[in-house]
Amino acid sequence: MDLFGNSNDWADKLQPIIKNYSGRKHPLEYQNLYQLLVMVVLSAQDSDANINTIAPLLFDAYPNMESLAASTADALIPYISKVRNFGTKTNWLTEIAKTIQKDSNIPLTMDGLTALKGIGRKSANVIMREAKMPAVGIIADLHVIRVAPRIGLITETKDGIKAEKQLIQVLPQEIWGEIGMAISFLGREICRPKPKCIECPIKEICLYYSKNK
Repeated sequence: MDLFGNSNDWADKLQPIIKNYSGRKHPLEYQNLYQLLVMVVLSAQDSDANINTIAPLLFDAYPNMESLAASTADALIPYISKVRNFGTKTNWLTEIAKTIQKDSNIPLTMDGLTALKGIGRKSANVIMREAKMPAVGIIADLHVIRVAPRIGLITETKDGIKAEKQLIQVLPQEIWGEIGMAISFLGREICRPKPKCIECPIKEICLYYSKNK
């Protein structure tokens, strides 16, 4: 699986994208941890752009976890009805809010976050990265799942958990916190479904590029 050497080799080879994207804020346009958590839950199987569009009215109505905890599913639905699977997500958010009650109670550990409805490892990794918590995993969103096999980092899979496990095996922990979002940003901007290889800063170490140039 490690086609270009050991984990330290990978850390060196991936430095250009880590340098380019390190510390860049996630595309979800959140203002605080509460908004981030809600938007991450809503963004599952939907686009960040769509969630950004509905967020202002949603957070005007529900500015914090306490206001969300006092709501009902019926009252919340009109604010998120344009989100994919809004019915299920309404139930997730109302249950999360009733569990947490206050913004200050939002957990920032993998176990604490994944114990909440609608938050899996990918979402928890995003929240922890944005909150600048030490990484215990690697973000493996749909962009990472597409791009990482192209580079030669992992074998192809459509399963985010399997992708993350492979990435954890091949990459040193000191880059876990940034490499997931770095690959994701690369996938959003350059390594699209139809990749713009000529613009890629890591094309020379990329398996796909070496086969297709």
